[in-house]
Amino acid sequence: MPDEPTALAAFGYELGLLKRIRRTGWWHAGVRDPESVAEHSMRAAQIAALLAAEEGANPERAAFLALWHDTQETRTGDIPHTAAKYMSKPKPREITADQTAALPDASRTMVRTAVEEYETRETLEAQCAKDADKLEMLLQAVEYRDIGVERVAGWIDSARKGLTTETARRIAEAAATLSPLAWRDR
Repeated sequence: MPDEPTALAAFGYELGLLKRIRRTGWWHAGVRDPESVAEHSMRAAQIAALLAAEEGANPERAAFLALWHDTQETRTGDIPHTAAKYMSKPKPREITADQTAALPDASRTMVRTAVEEYETRETLEAQCAKDADKLEMLLQAVEYRDIGVERVAGWIDSARKGLTTETARRIAEAAATLSPLAWRDR
């Protein structure tokens, strides 16, 4: 087993793969160069904090959960929903267990606990993190629509249907009709 600094460095390198793994579902919509999983996760974490603040939850915890929600994709890649019927769904907890097996106890426990909380969605912070994942996808779809990608309605509809918090539903309603450049006018 590698020593602790080596294990942490190796995991850090693995997490760096998320900067190069593309969100592959967008290729089905005609996006030539979709955002990376890391780019998606960063904005999802920021949105999770905002949602949590508005919902009365802990923004730091919600952002933290969103930050870890797709780290398993270093091992599986981003699997589009169209592949689901041809393969079994990867189990995030099992992948995380493999990814973190060599880590020191404190780090291993921290990552596994975050993934477990996100996957069970029993806390308001986890619900905000999941809603942020969906909202980030919706915002990205609207941005792609604004640059001429036509086949994004399914992503917008899917994101809206999966939301659980009232704040997320209100944001989705506004975002679906708002131009991505509207921030400049505020």
